[in-house]
Amino acid sequence: MSVKIVNRAIEKEARAHQDMLTKPRGALGRLEDIACWFAARQGKQLPEPLRPHIAIFAGDHGVTGEGVSAYPSVVTGEMVKNFARGGAAINVLARRCGAELAVVDVGVISDLSTIDGIVHANVRHSTANLLTEAAMSEAECAAAIKVGREQALVAIAAAANLLIAGDMGIGNTTASACIICRLSGAAVEAVVGLGTGIDDAGRQLKIAVVNKALSRIAHLSDTEVLQQLGGLEIAAMAGFYLQAAESGVPMLIDGFIASAAALAAQLMEPAVTDWMLASHISQENGHGLALKALGLSALINFEMRLGEGSGAALVVPLLQSAIALHHEMATFDSAGVTDRDE
Repeated sequence: MSVKIVNRAIEKEARAHQDMLTKPRGALGRLEDIACWFAARQGKQLPEPLRPHIAIFAGDHGVTGEGVSAYPSVVTGEMVKNFARGGAAINVLARRCGAELAVVDVGVISDLSTIDGIVHANVRHSTANLLTEAAMSEAECAAAIKVGREQALVAIAAAANLLIAGDMGIGNTTASACIICRLSGAAVEAVVGLGTGIDDAGRQLKIAVVNKALSRIAHLSDTEVLQQLGGLEIAAMAGFYLQAAESGVPMLIDGFIASAAALAAQLMEPAVTDWMLASHISQENGHGLALKALGLSALINFEMRLGEGSGAALVVPLLQSAIALHHEMATFDSAGVTDRDE
């Protein structure tokens, strides 16, 4: 399938409608742009309220054995259980913004097969160590992408019209840094950050690991980057994004890990970014560089670096407000207010 084409004619109609609302033109700033953005993607001059769906994809990383994270891999499975119980930050934010929430085990090292409240789609229990070998096989990477596509289709079938991918995976900032550096061309030192809270010595170790991993695959094509350096959850997120764009459903991109997955999806289908909005700018080093490579501009900066889809979930009410203003404000004519041009 190919990515759906955005309806630019409807976008122009929505912009004309914005200009008739009882306010100075442009007075609502980016809120006006957001409303018109959704109008074009829903194919409606007056877009419908958003029905958000969040899918958290979880997977572990063999590279954690190199000491790149402040937490052990067991925390991934423990946090997945916390998601299932409703106790994490993303659970709170999903409830507040009215989003459906799915938790997907695509590559957790712990056995979660008896845990209720999660989607059991484990491709393999953790990736291999990306420093020394391919993180996953071609077949495993394709299987993880398929998991993401399937979850997008499930959400769309349930009437979701805004998709958000969240992540959980100890070690995934290292994998994401590798992907972002390779696909954006950014310097390793500019991209690698503190992740889950490592100190400066830990960051220097992480920089060395990323440099060595990038050197290991320097002779390979970009099409192999996701398989070689990615995570199972990152591959699933990329598939989630690809299916959303092919189905014509907008996406709200979360933080550092999400942007790495978005870059991987963009490599496979450049037009996928036509359906993406960036929710926020992460405190994690390099997120801004990744967004620049995607051609996206973040909506807020709340100094967050949690992942889970939390930044995107936080922004949903802002998007709902933009659409409500576009839909519910009176026009100059209907309110009997004199326009500046009259």
